[in-house]
Amino acid sequence: MNFVFSRYLNIAFCFLSCLGLSCSAQEKKESSAERVTSSTVTSIDPSKLGGPCEGCEALFEFGKKKLTWSDTLPGFSSNEPQILVEGIVYENDGRTPAAGVVIYAYHTDREGFYSYLNDPVGWEKRHGSYRGWVRTDSMGRYRFYTFRPASYPDRNEPEHIHLTVQEPNKKPYYIDGVVFDDDPLLTAEKRRSLSNRGGTGIVMPDKRNKLWVCKRDIILGKNIPNYF
Repeated sequence: MNFVFSRYLNIAFCFLSCLGLSCSAQEKKESSAERVTSSTVTSIDPSKLGGPCEGCEALFEFGKKKLTWSDTLPGFSSNEPQILVEGIVYENDGRTPAAGVVIYAYHTDREGFYSYLNDPVGWEKRHGSYRGWVRTDSMGRYRFYTFRPASYPDRNEPEHIHLTVQEPNKKPYYIDGVVFDDDPLLTAEKRRSLSNRGGTGIVMPDKRNKLWVCKRDIILGKNIPNYF
């Protein structure tokens, strides 16, 4: 009787031991998988690239327009001063030209309002009609022909041109917009507050005939949260 009881006791002990080892292994496996998943999401989750970006959807509103590396914004010929914003987009190394990058630009009118010319659609209701889209060429070049915008009517911000970029296979993110080095509203305090997303957006207009040329190079991913 004792022999039978002892035998059953050993069998039960072995069963419980195996069950415990199995559960422990499963817990370790699940814990490991959880860590891997968390690490993966942290490193490549595209929804986190660049942080919040209200209005970045407007980058896709070029419709059926075939994008090239150059665009002329509405109002260019009828407003002064006329400017050309141009530059080269580089990969994150700051040296390799980046092809196929879409850039969306928009700004206020000469009164400091985001006004529109016709019946606005989509983000045009917020961004106004003075906007355009380009796609960098094989040398990373882009350019926008437009006019110099005015500061907001309350003059609490320097004159500026908003810029949003989208690299191939990535979500759009905003970069520091174009601001003008000769703008009296671009105070030392304002300069210190700039994040230099995509590199500095401060430009010094250079007069070439009747056109003021503003060079704004872009380094993809520079000072962009969660870029890697």
